[in-house]
Amino acid sequence: MAVTAQDVAALRQKTGAGMMDCKKALTEAGGDFEQAIVLLRKKGQEISANRAARDASEGGVFACVSTDNREAFLLVMNCETDFVAKNELFLQLGKNILAAAVAHRPSSMEALHALPLDHATVQETIVASIGTIGEKIAISAYETLKGDAAVLYIHAGNSLGVLVTLQGATGERVIAAGRDVAMQVAAMNPIAVDKDQLDPALVERERVIIQEQVMREAFPESKAEKITQGRLTKFFQENTLLDQPFVKNNKLTVAQFLKEIDPSLTVTAFKRISVGG
Repeated sequence: MAVTAQDVAALRQKTGAGMMDCKKALTEAGGDFEQAIVLLRKKGQEISANRAARDASEGGVFACVSTDNREAFLLVMNCETDFVAKNELFLQLGKNILAAAVAHRPSSMEALHALPLDHATVQETIVASIGTIGEKIAISAYETLKGDAAVLYIHAGNSLGVLVTLQGATGERVIAAGRDVAMQVAAMNPIAVDKDQLDPALVERERVIIQEQVMREAFPESKAEKITQGRLTKFFQENTLLDQPFVKNNKLTVAQFLKEIDPSLTVTAFKRISVGG
């Protein structure tokens, strides 16, 4: 059976595979579409197995916010080279997987891989794309957040993404303020929203380190505890989002900046995810 250009185009649209790969698969399958899809997946599986140990440290961040601005989604898809990270097939695959996540709202990475996509599952579509692109491809992170307001920020270069949720107020000013806070998270990399969200073990470990420093510096006992507490407070200010100086106006903390937008406004959660982990 002769393979026509229309057949090749139809298979490419259905699978996302390259034109030459589609033509070869259709030729080998005698024009049978389903068999051609099987051949494309087998090719992807072979390449995937051969490249399983490769380092996939490049890639891109894919993120969006729901139409009501209450839920944000983010995933990171990795590949081996920056060249592939900018490839249109790779970028479209990431967008398609993100769209599937928004439509079905999977609760885990495992559930994300099992979602239907392009007449297959997300995992099967990734494997088929590996056959086309020729590099290891993997989803390394998937995060969602929900709140009164949800915002996102993608850093230049598409290598870092931040999700932030806020509560206490809504509206355009809140969304704009949330974007400023998301940029703060990207730049300053806090480890918690406030000190109440810090792991107590981490706080205690930091306290012990500071106490040992103060002892080595031989401060008088009457001042040692005050100095220790002051340095611990500085640790909170540097590492908790709401206590950090606001990057656009360091005379305010992030908490104070939000209070200027609305007295009830605060951050409930954030996620900061990068391609390199």
